[in-house]
Amino acid sequence: MIYFYLFITFFEIGLFGFGGGYGMLSLIQTETVVHHQWLSSAEFTNIVAISQMTPGPIGINSATYCGYTAVQNAGYSGFMAILGSFTATFALVLPSLILMILISKLFMKYMDTPVVQNIFSALRPVVVGLLAAATLLLMNAENFSSPAINPWQFWISIALFVATFVGTKYVKINPIKMICYAAFAGLILLY
Repeated sequence: MIYFYLFITFFEIGLFGFGGGYGMLSLIQTETVVHHQWLSSAEFTNIVAISQMTPGPIGINSATYCGYTAVQNAGYSGFMAILGSFTATFALVLPSLILMILISKLFMKYMDTPVVQNIFSALRPVVVGLLAAATLLLMNAENFSSPAINPWQFWISIALFVATFVGTKYVKINPIKMICYAAFAGLILLY
């Protein structure tokens, strides 16, 4: 039955996950960690990190890894876990595929109308909110530690976060290079 629930859950995420992969992260975390409890928060954080470092869209990568881990945590392994990753990935992509086929011609015909323009104007703040929610959900004690538990890890994590933000936003360092720099710094400073 886990495959059925994986399919339904990721189909809903694919259907309502506006804003691309980063916008979907908060939905994926809520469903897999909080609602269904297929993954722990630490496992989800690791999945997000791996999804960012592997080629491809982060939403699809996250669905693939979440499906695999959810089935593996349910007690299955090998081919069954791979089937879980396929189920979650297919379910996430399916709504977009169906909708794009159905509305591509309509959109091209009506894209300059005021109603369509107003809909997209209303969705822009929603996308920003989903991205902010994904960021805030990942800023927890498991990722940053806390000053009371491990002050060294906490302050190093804060410094890496600030350096990465400043490096990508103001210095315009390539995000791929920043990921590599932060990973290297984390290896050196935290272990």
